[in-house]
This record gives sequence, C-alpha cells and structure tokens, in this order.
Amino acid sequence: ILITSALPYVNNVPHLGNIIGCVLSGDVFSRFCRLKNYQTVYICGTDEYGTATETKAIEEGMTPKQICDKYYAVHKSIYEWFNIKFDHFGRTTTDEQTEITQDIFRRLYEKGHISTNTVDQLMCLQCERFLADRFVEGICPIESCRYTDARGDQCDKCGQLINAIDLIEPRCKLCASRPVIRSSEHLFLDLDRLQGSVEAHLERVWADRHSWSANSIAIAKSWLKQGLTKRCITRDLQWGTRVPLDGFEKKVFYVWFDAPIGYLSITKTYAGEHWDKWWKNPDNVECYNFVGKDNVAFHAVMFPASQVGADDNYTIVRHLCATEYLNYENAKFSKSRGTGVFGDDARKTGIPADVWRFYLLYIRPETQDTQFCWTDFALKVNTELLNNLGNLVHRSLNFLATNFDHRIPEMNLNEADIDFLVEANHLIAEYGSLLDSVHLRDGLSSILRLARLGNQYIQSNKPWALLNESAELRERAGTRQCGIQPESVNTYTEFMKCLLPTGHLIGEPKPLFKKMESSRVEELRLQFNGATKKGNED
Repeated sequence: ILITSALPYVNNVPHLGNIIGCVLSGDVFSRFCRLKNYQTVYICGTDEYGTATETKAIEEGMTPKQICDKYYAVHKSIYEWFNIKFDHFGRTTTDEQTEITQDIFRRLYEKGHISTNTVDQLMCLQCERFLADRFVEGICPIESCRYTDARGDQCDKCGQLINAIDLIEPRCKLCASRPVIRSSEHLFLDLDRLQGSVEAHLERVWADRHSWSANSIAIAKSWLKQGLTKRCITRDLQWGTRVPLDGFEKKVFYVWFDAPIGYLSITKTYAGEHWDKWWKNPDNVECYNFVGKDNVAFHAVMFPASQVGADDNYTIVRHLCATEYLNYENAKFSKSRGTGVFGDDARKTGIPADVWRFYLLYIRPETQDTQFCWTDFALKVNTELLNNLGNLVHRSLNFLATNFDHRIPEMNLNEADIDFLVEANHLIAEYGSLLDSVHLRDGLSSILRLARLGNQYIQSNKPWALLNESAELRERAGTRQCGIQPESVNTYTEFMKCLLPTGHLIGEPKPLFKKMESSRVEELRLQFNGATKKGNED
C-alpha cells in the first residue's frame, strides 16, 4: 500500500482544513493498513518550487532557498506535534526531483507528446518580469463567479483553472500596477493525444474495487467530458526544475507538471535505489492519494497522463480520496485576518493533539463541506471523548484496580456476555469495512458506538453490586473488566480479542481526557475570530 498526501505549499502555515483534508486522513489510513499487516509506506513533503515561493521570498526579503528552509521546518514541526507518522516527510528541491522530472519529460518528448507554442503572457513593466501564476491577481473570468481576488492559475472561489491572461482587470501582486501582454515560447503536454489512454486507465480502476471519493469521480469525468487540451508545462521563472531541452534552458517546469513527481522523488530519498519497487510496480502496489477537492484534476487526470505518456510501467493512482472543504465558524480560514486555527496556533491552546485529531476526524468533510465550530468542538469532546470513550476506559480500569488489586481476574462468560460480544464483533467488522473503503469519519462513528455499547453493558450488569455477594458473583463482577480494554494493539481483527491474560497487573488508572470548560472555549473562540491578525498568509 503506497499512500501519499498532497504536498503542501512550503510558503504558508497549514490550517485545520489542510490538516484533515490531507495529512491527518492519510495518517489514519496508514495506521489502519499497518494494523492489518500490509506492507505500507506513507510519503509526503513540501512543494517548494514555483511562483508562490518566489513571491513569498520577495515579500520577506529572503532568497527562495531561505524561505523553503524556514517553512519546511514549520510544516515538519506542526505535523510532528499532530502525531502524523510519515515514513518520510521530504522536499521537492532535491537532486532526485530534478533527475526523475527531467527523465519523465525526456520520455514524453521522445514519444511525441510534447509540442511548442508561442504564448501571450502578462508582463509587469515596472517589475520587468513575466507574471506567471501567483504573481498576478484579478477578477475571475468565469461569468458565474467573478471573484475579485482570483489568482493567475486558479480561482479559489469557483475552483476553475484559468490562464492569467484571461483575468479581468489584472494587477501585479508585487507592485499592483496593470501588466501588459508580451509573447514567449513555451512547451506543452499534449493531453488531447493522451485522453484515450487516461480514460482507459480510469475505466479499469472504476470497474474494480476502488476507494475513489464521489467528488473525485465527478471532477475527473467532468474534465474528460469537456475534452483534454494541450497544457503549458513551462514557466519564465528562476526557481524551479530546469527544462533539459535546447532553447528552453532558462525556463523551468510549471508546478502542476513538476509537483506530483515529488511523490516519486521523496520516495527515492527515503528508499534509495529501491524506490521503483513502489513506483514502477503497478501489479503489486496499490496507490492511495489523499487530497483536497481543489487538487483532484491534477491527481486524477494530469499526472496520470504524464505517467501513461512516459510509458515506463509507473504505479498510477488506484484510489483517489478527496475531501470537500472545512470552513471555520461559517467563514474561510485566513492567516492575514486572524480567522481560524492554524497548525502553529493549535499547539498553543493547551488542547492535546489527540483531541484535535478526534474532532477533525469527527467533522471530516467526506461528502460535503463542514465547519469547525468551537461550541460543537467542546460538546463532542465532553460527550463522546470524555463521557463515552474515556468514561468506558477509566471506569473499567479503575473498578479493576480498586476491587481486584490491579490484576486481571479469570473470566467465565455467560449467555449475556456472548450476546454482547456478538454485537461488539459486528461493530468491529463494520469499522474495518469502513476504513478499508476510506470512510474515516463513519469508521470513527463505529468506534464511538462500540464504546457506548460497552458503557451500556457495564450499566446493565452493575458489577459493583456483586462485590459483597458470593464468590461466584464476585467472579462475575470481574468478567467484563478486561474483555474490551486492550493494553496494546498491533493487529486488527474483526472480532473481540482478550489481550490481557489472567493475572496481568495493570498500572494506576488515570482519566484519558479532560472536560473542555465553556469559559475557556469562549476565550479561544474570541481569540481566533478574526479580530486580531496572526500573520500575513491566507
């Protein structure tokens, strides 16, 4: 199982939506795969080339390399705090990235999938530079949108990919002056020639067992229905992977062509010469991509087109798991406006990482947009984590410690116990099925239902009332206190399994979670409501 999480742009700080949309979702699925003893690798890293980095470097008075070093450390630190367990969290500014990107390009060029064309581009006369991608902003040209801050490569509001030259009232992001049109020769990937091969691949995948989210399939089919067209893969920039072709040496590859190759290069920096056992082994490796819906087109259509066209037996995505958007209290996350919780903010709140992980999974936008809400956060933590799951674990172990001298007693199951185990096994199997199909939020729901079942079982059997009765009834009081409490778990089974042997000595039970007090919740809600600026990057 080869798992990738969309490579975050290096030049910003990830917010809660970024975290659940990609890295946390991939982490949960990776952990599940390891519980099932699948040979698994989980790869991610920072996307460091392109206009976004150059723009940020100019804003902060640093070189692109310095910006990348600074924000790579920020990303790595945040994901480590959230307990995201990558096998390797790498970068795209490596020799491996240059080697593999240029190799894929050469193979595409040699097979006739690359063409040249003269492109009209926006140029800022004041800055004396072409304004590629994020160096230019303006009004979205899509009539039904008309968002006033659309970028030169994509509109954040409607999600459509656009050409900078089509922006209405374009402006240079660096100096705000209006650019003029100039021509430049560029290289194109002939996606129209590759459409048939991409469609054939997707039809084979969708006809088999797959875990493509509904939005991924819809977006991919929409692109194919419109018909793929030639798409420019080069830019007039300094910071990027150089084009290995005479006459184009001063150009670099466009990020949409270059960035997904980062999955391969980061794997190579991790696995060395064995990287192709993962990426050139499609018959034995299943690739799962975890992305936000704004990245679906690149992962569903464009990058597979490059892989198919290069014709080098590449492992191509079999499962594309895309989330919808997570909003913040009915608004968008914005670092510049101080709206929403970003990764560096979360660890300063004093709320443990596992509590954040729980709620983000609870509201994971699997089928529709969802929102982070502080009052709901506190409610779910207090009712589900504290009073349900946490209560089950603590009351059970505390009962065992207080009344059985911290030792697991011998169990003798009766018919009611067997009925309970049958129902519990059903929920465990349901959980496994949901995780297999990457329905992570619903899988969490199954676990919480299992905890409620355990609490109901304790309440109905009232083991505390049996302690002063006969030896037989006292033995009965100890029967369920270990059946549902794993001390450690390293495999997944679709049935209840007693992991603590009779006589096993447990430690001193302590509550797993603390109550979220309403006064503290209100303080945090006001802190992140946009009244105070937290930085300068959305």
